[in-house]
Amino acid sequence: MPTVPTTCDLLIHSGDVIDGTGGVRVHLDVAVTGDRIVALGDHLDARIEATSKIDASGLIVAPGFIDTHTHDDRAVLSSPDMTPKISQGVTSVVTGNCGISLAPFAGREPPPPMNLLGDGRWYRFATMREYMAEIEASPPALNLAPLVGHTALRATVMDDVYRAATAAEIAGMETLLDEALEAGCIGLSTGLAYPPAFEAPTDEVVTLANRLVAYGGIYATHMRDEGTAILDSVSETLEIGQRAGVPVVISHHKCNGRASWGMSRKTLSAIAHARAKQSVNLDVYPYIAGSTVLLADWITGTDRVIVTWSAQHPELKGRDFESIRSDWGCSVEEAVERLSPAGGIYFKMNEEDLQRILRFQDAMIGSDGLPHDAFPHPRLWGTFPRVLGHYCRELGLFPLEEAVHRMTGVPARVFGLTDRGTVRVGAHADLVLFDAERVIDESDFSVPTRQATGIYQVIVNGKQIWRGGEWTGAKPGRILRSERAAH
Repeated sequence: MPTVPTTCDLLIHSGDVIDGTGGVRVHLDVAVTGDRIVALGDHLDARIEATSKIDASGLIVAPGFIDTHTHDDRAVLSSPDMTPKISQGVTSVVTGNCGISLAPFAGREPPPPMNLLGDGRWYRFATMREYMAEIEASPPALNLAPLVGHTALRATVMDDVYRAATAAEIAGMETLLDEALEAGCIGLSTGLAYPPAFEAPTDEVVTLANRLVAYGGIYATHMRDEGTAILDSVSETLEIGQRAGVPVVISHHKCNGRASWGMSRKTLSAIAHARAKQSVNLDVYPYIAGSTVLLADWITGTDRVIVTWSAQHPELKGRDFESIRSDWGCSVEEAVERLSPAGGIYFKMNEEDLQRILRFQDAMIGSDGLPHDAFPHPRLWGTFPRVLGHYCRELGLFPLEEAVHRMTGVPARVFGLTDRGTVRVGAHADLVLFDAERVIDESDFSVPTRQATGIYQVIVNGKQIWRGGEWTGAKPGRILRSERAAH
């Protein structure tokens, strides 16, 4: 039994702790000193002298949520308050997803979809170490665990990303990848569905994924196809993990387009079967619409498309693409060309598939929010409260303890985030206090940037960052590096 200290910096008392392991809630007080939890117990407020106290009566005290799929690489620099995330209870984000990372790439304009993070002015880091140094010089409010993007590697070493890489180019990518892993990146991501990586053969990805083994790195992928060829894509993903001997995460698992609706039965069955012989996990966002760059090929078969940003016509943000095209009296291809570079929200999924994926064992939650869109998908502000409020409380897809487990303990284990994701003595004090009866998303496809309801306090590394519905000004965030990194 750990010794209870006589003093602490912060005492959270009278709340119900859901500890992130999947276990049932327990009425406990939580004592914090520095950046760590130092005691858990009943009536600690009567036994410990605390510099600061928080009354958590009627609230859940849980580990801070870990957003497993983000594009916050630039946001942690340009908007260090990270309000869209911390207002949801998020304390750590996994960056560099879908093959898109802010480093290593410098000196040129990035090809789409890398421009989802910004233009060439933001792509100024020739190495991941340079990027990390700038973050550490001016940290954000929350923690980040960076992946390095395959597309960023391709764009750096190749004169033409719309083809397979040569052996020399792959060797160049390996050098850059090794540097990123030595600096502390937790793994490699791919965006094989996007034009700059689509022509990369499986062997190219396997060769790079082999470099992850020495660093205990993870392979996360926006698969080559999420539509009618999704089963082939799942097979390729599993093959990459098996051949390289690395853990795999399937990003934002979905079945895109009416012709693929219902195929989640087969994809989830394949994933469940594969788990007997390899490490494979997935994340999912709780919406039936996705969002990315605007591409004419992706509009076909989509029920609705909302324009999220347009470099040439910024005034059209938030408008339906079909309405714009009708006003202009032109083809889909011409409208996309006139708007581009641009982004869109695509309504292509089915609610039954979504709920099936959400219920899948240990399915993690990732927002996939795009913080730099002028009219963003509401998932940027609403993902975690939507799972807690709509899918957990209102629809009863899973108990609250299970929902919290998927957002905390599971991603901490999968991504190797040591001492994160659980409420226990010795763990880092990343915590969220929320009202289980009130928590809900308020952002929607009409007003996508409304703050969620029911998140009361957020603490990162022992510091209060969200209180009273606003950022406190604290910036205690850290880079969560791989433990095998050289630093």
